[in-house]
Amino acid sequence: MGSDELNLIRRCKEGDRLAQKELYEKLSPKMFALCIRYMGDRMTAEDILQEGFITLFAKLDTFSGDGSFEGWCRRIFVNTALMSLRKNDLLKDSDDIDTAWEVSSESPSPVQNLGYAELMTLVSSLPNGYRAIFNMYVIEGYSHKEIAQILGITEVTSRSQLQRARVMLQKMIKDRL
Repeated sequence: MGSDELNLIRRCKEGDRLAQKELYEKLSPKMFALCIRYMGDRMTAEDILQEGFITLFAKLDTFSGDGSFEGWCRRIFVNTALMSLRKNDLLKDSDDIDTAWEVSSESPSPVQNLGYAELMTLVSSLPNGYRAIFNMYVIEGYSHKEIAQILGITEVTSRSQLQRARVMLQKMIKDRL
């Protein structure tokens, strides 16, 4: 972490409104993209972005300076999105893999012709539970055990939801090719 970033964080902790605006402008594009990935639509993502920044500024004093500041921020925004999804019962229709419908064992479709933006659009169109678990596992790097603890589900449910998300994405990709 550079001295400019540390100085900006220090100024934000002191309540400097210009520093807070600068930090918001610096982080908001990346955090908004994260919010859209989890929430699936712009309006809800904008709400989560605002809630995330409120939390970030309220908890800024707890950032010790160890590790990546951006990583610390990402965790706040992921948790804000997940709290919102949990509040709306994101996995109410999920079930364990034992009762899940049969999933395809085909190999994934080639995605060479599919750009990042188009792939993220497809991910954002997944149902809430699938999208959340796909983001947490594939993009954020959480383990199934961590996902289960965070969302209050079983590891088996996490695995089945990820598998379903992958199958659904494969179908959407095939339909586009």
